[in-house]
Amino acid sequence: MSLVGNLEDLGLGEILQIVSLSRRSGVLALQSRGREARVIFRNGQVIRATSSTFQQNLGEVLIQQGVIDLGVLKRALSIQADEGYTQLLGVIMVERFGVSADAIEAVVREQIENVVYSLFAWAEGTFEFELQEIGDGDNARLDPVQFMLKQGLNPQYLAMEGSRIIDEQRHRGEGEDEQGAHHDDSVDFAFDLLQEPSAAAPATPPPAPDTPSLSAHAQPEAFPTPSPAAAAPAGSAQGKPLVLVDDDPTTLTALTSLLAGQGYRLEPMERGEDALIRVDSLYRDGVRPTVLVDLIMPRMDGTGLLGGLELMELVRNNFPELPLLGLSDFENEDAQRKMRALGIPLLMKPLKSEIHDSLDSFGPRLLGALESVAAGEDAGFTSVNIGDELRLEMGEEPALSAPHLNQSTGISQLRGMLEELNNPQLGGGIILLVLRFAAEFVNRAVVLLVKKESVQGLGQFGLQDGRADSRVRNLSIPRGEPSLFTQVLESRFPVKGEVDASVWTHYFLEQLGGGRPAEYFVGPIVSEGKVVAILYGDNLPEDQPIGDTDSLEIFLCQAGIAMEKALLQRRLQEQGRGEM
Repeated sequence: MSLVGNLEDLGLGEILQIVSLSRRSGVLALQSRGREARVIFRNGQVIRATSSTFQQNLGEVLIQQGVIDLGVLKRALSIQADEGYTQLLGVIMVERFGVSADAIEAVVREQIENVVYSLFAWAEGTFEFELQEIGDGDNARLDPVQFMLKQGLNPQYLAMEGSRIIDEQRHRGEGEDEQGAHHDDSVDFAFDLLQEPSAAAPATPPPAPDTPSLSAHAQPEAFPTPSPAAAAPAGSAQGKPLVLVDDDPTTLTALTSLLAGQGYRLEPMERGEDALIRVDSLYRDGVRPTVLVDLIMPRMDGTGLLGGLELMELVRNNFPELPLLGLSDFENEDAQRKMRALGIPLLMKPLKSEIHDSLDSFGPRLLGALESVAAGEDAGFTSVNIGDELRLEMGEEPALSAPHLNQSTGISQLRGMLEELNNPQLGGGIILLVLRFAAEFVNRAVVLLVKKESVQGLGQFGLQDGRADSRVRNLSIPRGEPSLFTQVLESRFPVKGEVDASVWTHYFLEQLGGGRPAEYFVGPIVSEGKVVAILYGDNLPEDQPIGDTDSLEIFLCQAGIAMEKALLQRRLQEQGRGEM
């Protein structure tokens, strides 16, 4: 998820709402008329905030409020420096000097709230939200007397309270302040209001974002212009509102046409973050849409392949009364188990290559499913192979049905996946397709890039904790050291077997969360005679063998060929531009 834009287009309240709903970790940097501020989030909660207009640090505030004295502060800072800034100052004060943790927490919360509320007066400027993992000791060396909250503050609460403060200021009176100075001369007008309630309002107050709409305008790279259907104001068209999310344009177009003809007011979206913003906007306008989501799509941060599950979890947690229905053209037992726990039914859809030919058969099932979820009924559908039904109607033998995830040969999906792989517009989506197809064979998988000196993590699915993506991207295993990748790198052929006892194999499995699989699979992606990427897969946490991987090995071979084609096309284009 990327957020970059102007505060004139997307206010602070809206930004806080977006980060809260997506539950991301990272740093929001704001700039306005020479002022700078940073708000730090962990899992969507605000744990720290700083502003150039607040020159008083928290150490001074703690002294003023009698929580500590100057001697404690100096000694704690000395200990922090001597130990290499490995601990936050608050931890040192609590553990070494017996300072009340609750007292520090209360001061920290108040200071963070004051900083954030002051930022609502920044009606112009720029913002950028950068995704990153946030640790307890981050930036202690650069800013030793600042603190981070363990639990964090709810951004939605901060957004509402900040909007209320600005709204009260606006209604207290408009014009110049007591000294006749315009608001532009104020270093931090909102903070002045908090400290001096009698202060007057500015001549031109900023708009009060009492009901922020997450679909407000932003720069193109942050939020693409929505489709005409999505851009229509709520209530401007007749029909049942439905937000449709599918990252495949062909399927999105086909389903949009089908549902629009059945009385639905469609909001078609290709990206999960755009859909989440649109759902929030409709909800705030009093519209309660049904949400129809493709299960297999990229996550909001561009990694993984269960972005649809991520989106459905966010919608269910934040808008529990909205009807939700999942779609998928591939079985994934882990995802389906999570969906059942959330009470979200899943309807199997045709493959992309069959979607247009299957609409007559699939359409009634989809419409019936949407009616069931809208009525709050227990939908008894989860696994219907529309492609097989279509082939039977045409007098052909059905393809092999998709059995249990771990025993699936993937033959029934291979043809459709190969068609997607040969799409000339696929580009970097080859790795995503590899992960999608690997889900037919293993419970979890990792794709690694092969570089000159090392094998480095790129993407994953199936790992259980929230830091898995970060750990995988930080994986680096030397090519010259023995590991479970050595044989594949040397032979360029896939390997399936038991885990060896090498140090780097142990390190790799520990980064995946630990455990020793009964069997693992490692397959190469070969391009121009070199192994350029590796797929690792196993069935943890279940202690089961992997089974037949013939079709997966075929797909990896074809993925290498697709990479060669893409590389050749790029070279030809560059050569053509050079000759012009």
